[in-house]
Amino acid sequence: MARKFLYLMIVLILLVGAGAFVYRFYGKDLMKAALIPSAQFEGGPITPAEAYEKPAMWLARPDIPNNPALWTPADFKPGEKPAAAVFFIHPTSYIDRAHWNAPLDDAQANNTAAVFLRGQASAFNETGEIWAPRYRQATFGAFLTSRAEARKALDFAYRDVLAAFDEFLKEVGPDRPIILAGHSQGALHLERLLRERVAGQPLAKRIVAAYVVGWPISKLHDLPALGLPECATAEQAGCILSWQSFAEPADPSMITDVYDATSGFDGKPRKGTDMVCTNPVTGTPGAAAKAKDNLGTLIPSKDLGSAILGVPGVPAKCFGRGFLSIGQPVNLGGYVLPGNNYHVFDYSMFWVNVRKDAARRFATFAGDKPVAASTPSPSAKNR
Repeated sequence: MARKFLYLMIVLILLVGAGAFVYRFYGKDLMKAALIPSAQFEGGPITPAEAYEKPAMWLARPDIPNNPALWTPADFKPGEKPAAAVFFIHPTSYIDRAHWNAPLDDAQANNTAAVFLRGQASAFNETGEIWAPRYRQATFGAFLTSRAEARKALDFAYRDVLAAFDEFLKEVGPDRPIILAGHSQGALHLERLLRERVAGQPLAKRIVAAYVVGWPISKLHDLPALGLPECATAEQAGCILSWQSFAEPADPSMITDVYDATSGFDGKPRKGTDMVCTNPVTGTPGAAAKAKDNLGTLIPSKDLGSAILGVPGVPAKCFGRGFLSIGQPVNLGGYVLPGNNYHVFDYSMFWVNVRKDAARRFATFAGDKPVAASTPSPSAKNR
C-alpha cells in the first residue's frame, strides 16, 4: 500500500514549479521516468539514537534557534513551557531521483520540510514543545514503483524515525505526556511507530492523542494493531485522529482502488472496509460542521513562507467510506491533487481547531475540565 498511496501526492511535484506542466501534459509515465531513481539502493549506516542527541539532527526541538514549529499567525503565540511534548514526523519533502533516501543535509528538502512544520506542526505549539527530526526520508519516486528498492527506502527512513523517537523519549523523561503527529509519509511511519513502540506497552498510557493525518486507516483491519482506539468524543484522550480532505465533487477513487487491493495489518483484505475519519473541526467521527464552526484556515503566501488566518474557515463533514469533505473548492494557492484532493492542506485548513483539539484532549489527560486553547492575544506577532 505504502508505495502507491503517495503516488497521489503530486503536490510535491508542483512545489518545484515545472512539475505542474510535466504532469498535466505528459502524465504519470513521464513523471515516473523523471522521479524514480535509476541507481541501486544505497542504504547507509543505521543511525544510533545517540546521533539525535545533536540539535543539528532536528528540524524542531525546544533548544534550537529559528525553530519553524514556533511560527504562528498574527494574534497567536506558542505556549510558555507547555506541559506536553510533541513528536512530529514531517511528510515527504525530497523529490530528487539521485538517491532513494534524502541526504540529511539536502537544503531543498530541509527548507520544504520547514514549510510543512510552519503550516502543520505549529498547530501544536501551545500545548506541547515540538520535536521534529530530520530523517533520511524515502524520495517521492519510491512511491511510484513496486521495485524492492522502494520498500528498502521506506524501511531505511523508518529506522531514522525510530532512532529519533528513542532519543526523544530519553530527552523528555519518563513521565511527560506525549502527543504524536505526522502527515503523509510521516503518518505512514507514525502508524508503524504506534504498532512497534506504543501498542501493548506502558508508553501507551502517556499518549495524549495520535494525529495520523493524510494516510488511510482501516477501522477493521488496521486500527486494532495501533494500540489506541479511534477518538469517539471531542474530549477523549489516549486515542487516534485521522482524516483525508477533499472538495466537491470529490473523487477519492485513486485512493480506494489501491486501498481495496491491499491487506491490513492483520493480514486480511481491506477491500470494502471503512476508514477512520475524524472531523478536525468538531473532534468527533462522522460529524458535520459549518464554515462558521471552523475558527481559522491558514491561507499561504505565494512563496509558502508565511500565511494569514482566514476566518471563518472551510466547512467539514465525513462522507462515504471515511473521507472528509470541505464543500466547494477553495483557493489556497494551488497544489490541489486530482479528484479535488486537498491533501497538502489537511492540517492548515483546520489550524485553529486542531490547536484547540490538542489543548482539550490534554486537559482531559491531565485530569482537568476540558478547556479551549488560549484566546488570541492582540499583542502577539507573527513568527
